Amino acid sequence: MASLTVENYVKAVFKISLARDGRATTGQLAMELKVSPGTVTSMLKNLSLNGLAAYTPYEGVRLTESGEALALRIVRRHRLLELFLAEVLNMDWHEVHDHAEQLEHAFNDDLIDRVDAYLGYPDIDPHGDPIPRADGSLEPLAAEPLLSCLVGQQFRVARVVDQSPGFLRTLDEWGLRLGASGKVVGHPSEQDEITVCLQGRQLTLGRQTAEKLLVVVSANSQVPSDQSVLVE
Repeated sequence: MASLTVENYVKAVFKISLARDGRATTGQLAMELKVSPGTVTSMLKNLSLNGLAAYTPYEGVRLTESGEALALRIVRRHRLLELFLAEVLNMDWHEVHDHAEQLEHAFNDDLIDRVDAYLGYPDIDPHGDPIPRADGSLEPLAAEPLLSCLVGQQFRVARVVDQSPGFLRTLDEWGLRLGASGKVVGHPSEQDEITVCLQGRQLTLGRQTAEKLLVVVSANSQVPSDQSVLVE
């Protein structure tokens, strides 16, 4: 089993590279892991020597096939443990991340496979993130940012990108938990905001919040014919 530090670095590279064309920079990793850029550089050289990553100074790092396989195993552990904590121990979704961060390093693949079977081979964790399968495959979810929805479209919250406890508590207060349904009732193109109707009440969300909510749009949504293209 890889060391805790190696696992944390590989998982961080994987997370960042998903949103950045397969590559992570030293600065991004330093911010994610809360360490100095020099520490990151030393560790990336170590990952390269061990065949887990391909590091190019001033350009960034990519995971190798072996590195990506390890990252997916760690992500699998983390997301299954989050779901176990939520469903079996009744922990709320804003509590599970930090606990799973600690537990993921203590569980081997055989034990996490038992957790997977106990939970009924789930597809997503409490935040809507897809759970990698035991064979290393990861099925992407067909969801889009709430900010991209048109007026008149009905949606269901399918994934929350920002999983910080404060943000999740705020979503709880607004009724925007996973699976919550609503309808877009306002989206002025000149403003970075969107207004939705949830359970009979209206809520206006700014760009930063609306981009962190991924939703599935209903095929039966009625969109006005004069609806313009949404804000960039």
